[in-house]
Formats: sequence, C-alpha cells, structure tokens
Amino acid sequence: MKAAPFAYARPTSPLDVVAELAAAQTHGEAKIIAGGQSLMPVLAMRMGRPTTLVDVTRVEAWQQIEAGEHVRIGAAVPQRAVERRRDLRVPLLSRALPWIGHREIRSRGTVCGSLAHADPASELPAVALTLGARFCVRGPKGDKELAAGEFFRGAMTTALQPGEVLQYVDFPRARPGQGFGFAEIARRHGDFALVGITTMVESENGRVRRARIGAFGVADRPRVIDVTDAVAHLLSGELQRADVSRVADALTEAADSLVTTGGDRHASAAYRRRLVRVLGGRELIAAAQHSRKGTR
Repeated sequence: MKAAPFAYARPTSPLDVVAELAAAQTHGEAKIIAGGQSLMPVLAMRMGRPTTLVDVTRVEAWQQIEAGEHVRIGAAVPQRAVERRRDLRVPLLSRALPWIGHREIRSRGTVCGSLAHADPASELPAVALTLGARFCVRGPKGDKELAAGEFFRGAMTTALQPGEVLQYVDFPRARPGQGFGFAEIARRHGDFALVGITTMVESENGRVRRARIGAFGVADRPRVIDVTDAVAHLLSGELQRADVSRVADALTEAADSLVTTGGDRHASAAYRRRLVRVLGGRELIAAAQHSRKGTR
C-alpha cells in the first residue's frame, strides 16, 4: 500500500518547526518525522493519515549530542550515532541500543523519535524511565521540561500536546558506585520484545543502597519499581551464579506488579512474570557487581 496524500515541510529552526505545526493544525493533523522508521510503516498501511509531515532533520540545533553534566541528545540524532560514541558514560543506554531493530534501522531511526512513539515494547522508554531522563518539549507557549515518569502516559501515548515537539532528551551520566544491567527476550533479534529488563544498583562500601528494576513489553508502558528492601541483603557480599535463583524468588512480588498484560499468542502473562524474575535476578546481580568494580 501507499500513504495517503500529505503536505511536506522541512524547516531549519525550532521556531519554524513550531510555526509549521501550528499552521498545519488549522486544517488537519501534523506529524513530526525524523528517521521515519516507526511512522512510515503506519502511513504505508494507512493506519494514520496526517495532512502534513514536518521533517526536523535540517534543524541544526537538534542534530547535536552534547556530553556535559548530562548527555543531551537532539531530536534529529540517529540511534546509530549515539551507539558509536564511546565517551558518553551512560552504560544502560549503550547496552540497550544494539537491541533496537537492526543496524540499518538504527542508522535512520532517532532516539527522540523512539521515545515520542512510546511503543510499550521499545527499549529506550524503559531506559529513560530507569535513569530518570528529562525531556525538553517545545510548543506554541515556549519550552517545558518533563520527567520520564510524566512523559509516558500509555501505549503510543505521551504528554506531547498538539503543536508540540520533543526537541531533546537529557540522560544523566553514570556516577561512581552505580551499576547497570539490561536483558531482552524476543523470538528473533530485532523483533518486538516479549520481555525486556533494565536494572540499576547503587553501592557504597560494598553494601547496596538502592536497587531498581524496570520492565518493558509487559504492560501498556514501561514501568520501574524500587526493590531495595527486597534484594539489598541478597546483593551485598560475594555473589555467585547460584544466587540468581534466590534473587529471582525475592522478585516475585515485583514481577506481579510489573506485568499487567493478559498475555498473547507469543507469551502468557505467567511466562512473562517468570522472565521478569529470572532476567531481573541475573541483571541485578550483574549491576551490583559492576557498582563495586566501578561504573559500567
């Protein structure tokens, strides 16, 4: 199939992007396009029929990756450009990026585009939520900043209002004493995740002070919960591979809370809960080990 007819604009400044969106909203629906890896299939199948596409790839200010106190990634930055950087010090993001589709997709798809699309099985929303990323949105009333927990509202639903655009996202850089883990199960590499896990552990003097686990592909949006009370005593001291089962058992309540899907033909809810427990146990142990050896 082919997309329904649409108008096309390619502004070169953030102000012009907002102006184009405002003009398009007066006679129909406008959509932002950057890499187009999520949007174009929707248009081709006519599941969406926007009257105008506003291409942001020529906005120079949104083509940048800035690594300071935070790592700021602009709306037009491809995932592959972030993946190839080795100086960002955002380990969880670096671990998750290779799991997104295939290299050709990541060469076109953007980080901000994936976040704004908010697919429940997508890796990057879960990473952003686990790390406490901040989202900068530009609209007719100016700029506003949102926490990741405020940004994601449901399946394919975010806090973006008509006429607004996600112009960049800030990921906090890892600090000493932090460790991270990431795991994903899919039928084939590049398929939608049946279950994905993100973990973050903060340790001090060999003892776990904070532990978080996130999951995607198991609810209408990514979810992250604190499991410090449940697993801190298990993650302190020397850790062995056999300890995965003990940590997994301690995550039973967390798995019940994280998995809200009723299941589908690919995996039942019970199977997904089991994967959350086992993968979560493994990645919490890995994160705890990393937190003691130095952030990575």
